[in-house]
Amino acid sequence: MTTTTIPSKRLEEMSITLPILAEPVGAYVPALRAGNLVYTSGQLPMQAGQLTKVGKVPTEVSLEDAQTAARQAVLNAIAAAAQAAGGIDNISQVVRLNCFVNSAGGFTDQAKVANGASELLQAIFGQAGRHTRCAIGAAELPLNTPVELDLIVEVQVSP
Repeated sequence: MTTTTIPSKRLEEMSITLPILAEPVGAYVPALRAGNLVYTSGQLPMQAGQLTKVGKVPTEVSLEDAQTAARQAVLNAIAAAAQAAGGIDNISQVVRLNCFVNSAGGFTDQAKVANGASELLQAIFGQAGRHTRCAIGAAELPLNTPVELDLIVEVQVSP
């Protein structure tokens, strides 16, 4: 890996600090490692214990604000995955992103919302940030959040 593709260095170059993981509010863990894969629980766009936005897209939350919310949610997911992986630099590939968008009737640009997260993953991980994805409209999401997402990442196997 070159310096620009080391995820921790890319975060530093982008002036991004991974958030501290929020305590789960239910009977689950933020992330779980199974073999060389880490699965995250659904992550909301929480910052300092508060949702960054609430409401349906695009009637209460603009497309641009929903993309920003997706970026925050994916930072939370990366933090959870990194903790389970033993550090962000142990993540060798982002495999899958599932993005759920709290959609107003007739809204069909869920993929554009998910791009907020996808583009950040690629900026942080380079080629290893390219992933498969689902972008799904939902009638309601927890806490009236505009977006919830989860990740599956591959972790380097120790020799």
